[in-house]
Amino acid sequence: MLTDTPLLIKRSITKESLNDMPKAAFPGQIHVVQTPQEAERAVAHLKQFPLLGIDSETRPSFSKGQVHKVALLQVASQKHCYLFRLNLTGLTLPVISLLESPRITKVGLSLKDDFLMLHKRAPFEQRACVELQEYVHLFGIQDKSLQKIYGILFGQKISKSQRLSNWEAPTLTGPQQLYAATDAWACLNIYNLLEELKRTGNFEIEPMPAPAPAELPHAD
Repeated sequence: MLTDTPLLIKRSITKESLNDMPKAAFPGQIHVVQTPQEAERAVAHLKQFPLLGIDSETRPSFSKGQVHKVALLQVASQKHCYLFRLNLTGLTLPVISLLESPRITKVGLSLKDDFLMLHKRAPFEQRACVELQEYVHLFGIQDKSLQKIYGILFGQKISKSQRLSNWEAPTLTGPQQLYAATDAWACLNIYNLLEELKRTGNFEIEPMPAPAPAELPHAD
C-alpha cells in the first residue's frame, strides 16, 4: 500500500465516490464460535496477538419498544476472525479476560456503543482500546463512518448489505460471516496503516477548502 509518493489523505468523501470503489473483503479464515469451549480455545489463540480489531452486531428491532442484546462479537487478527455468538454462549470469562487485558490493544469504531451493549451481558472493564473515530482526527479525516474512513485510506468500499440481517438466526449465512469479519479486520487495517504513516511521515492532508469571500455591502 505504501510507496515513496506521499499518501494524500482526503478529509471526507461522498457516497457517490464510495459507490465507484471495488469491494473490500476479509481474506482470511472465519471461525464461528458457538459454545463456551470453542470460545475458550478461540481466546487462547487470539491472546498470541498484541493487536486486534473488534466490532459487534445486534439483531435489528423493527417493533417499537423491542430491544435485543448484542448477538455477535467479532475479533480479528490479519489472518483469522472469530465470530463469538454471544446469543448462544453469553459473554464468557475468557472473552471478558481478552477485553480486559492491558497487553492486547483492541481497535474499533464507535466502541462506546459496542461496550454499552456488551456491558448489558456482563460487567467488565475494557482496557487498551483505540477509538478510530478519535484517532483519524490526527490525520485530518472528518468522516466518522467505517465505510468512509476505509474508502479514504484504501480506495475500497465495505458492503453494508448485511447490517440489518438477523444476527440471532440459527445459522449465520456466508454473507453475514464475511460482513462481520470484514468490519473487524478493516478496523485493524486502518490502525496499522495510520501507525505506519505516523512513523514514516509519508502522507499529506488535503488542504482545507478556502472560505467563501465575504459579500461587500450594497451601496444605497
